[in-house]
Amino acid sequence: MPDHPTRKSLHLKTWDYSSGGTYFLTFCTTNHRCLLSTIRRGDPCGRPLLDLTPLGECVSQAIRYVIRQHKIQLEHWVIMPNHVHLLLTVNRATTRVAPTPVGGVVGAIKSRAVVLAKEQGLDAARLWQRGYHDHIVREETDFLCIWTYIDQNPQKWELDRYYTPT
Repeated sequence: MPDHPTRKSLHLKTWDYSSGGTYFLTFCTTNHRCLLSTIRRGDPCGRPLLDLTPLGECVSQAIRYVIRQHKIQLEHWVIMPNHVHLLLTVNRATTRVAPTPVGGVVGAIKSRAVVLAKEQGLDAARLWQRGYHDHIVREETDFLCIWTYIDQNPQKWELDRYYTPT
């Protein structure tokens, strides 16, 4: 059997993800390809205009569908050109239905987006990078900072760690 590198877990080992909580999640397209939205400059008020691509629309529909199915509170979100940010709250009652709500939600969104894209004849092969990043939100100040980050992400696209010039 060939040796494979052990994949480092990005999840907090001491946190019970099945206990509910508020999470800031980020997941990316494969190779950070800009497939989900475009950010146009030139708004008279100086705000960038974020336009979803057809694939981005599928992701938007998938997010709404999965959040509704899992009865999760979607606090705030943005679909950037090559990644998605979600701020969501999972309550304890939801975790009884889904033992791993955070990973299950991300996987369901990714899967549903691909299914919707294929139904529309869009190329969604290898759309998503494996895994996701999560941050456990434990304080209101953290929540507000993340909310602001999501709001400002389109305006600061060129400074974003996932920025790829198109």
